[in-house]
Amino acid sequence: MDAAYSVSVFSRWGDAVEQVWLKSRGRDGFGTFFDATPAAVERHPILALDPVSATAQRGVPGPWHGRLPHFRIEFSPSAGEEIQSEYFVARPDAVDAIRALLAVGDELRDVLLVSEIRAVAADSLWLSPQYEQDTIGFHFTWRQDQPAVERALVAVESALAPFSPRPHWGKLFLTPGTYARMADFAALRSRLDPRDAFRNPWLHRAGG
Repeated sequence: MDAAYSVSVFSRWGDAVEQVWLKSRGRDGFGTFFDATPAAVERHPILALDPVSATAQRGVPGPWHGRLPHFRIEFSPSAGEEIQSEYFVARPDAVDAIRALLAVGDELRDVLLVSEIRAVAADSLWLSPQYEQDTIGFHFTWRQDQPAVERALVAVESALAPFSPRPHWGKLFLTPGTYARMADFAALRSRLDPRDAFRNPWLHRAGG
């Protein structure tokens, strides 16, 4: 994860990693990376899809907002029709979490389009998955089949349970995460929203 300014590892939890995307701030090329070699053509993170929507690759320079995203702003991102999930664990737990997910890979692959491993720096936001900890994120792009995805998430969440995963709030998850400042958030919410105007059944389930 420290090989470049931004590193994304794409996999479907099989025997080998499918792609690694390295994004740098001004460095020309990366040569080899472990036993991988630079791609000869541009690729989509989902190998079966046309890379026309993907961000420019192969060392072509550009502004940060045109390179840090994986997809060009004028296109629909990723597959376009999909379900996404993402879970974050503390960075020291990354290797064990990867091994746990590899062990359940066969239970995910039929509904999985691609998975991405990425690093995210710590922050100070109360309900952030990165609150006061550097994390490794495990992102999943699923086929648009919610019952099958929810079955797969049972396996994912069970595999990651020993590492106290925190889910991405804007993506599909089954089990809420544990947040040290949840009580502070609840008190602030009660003070600022005494009528519960911004509460709903999903928020009650996800955030208490």
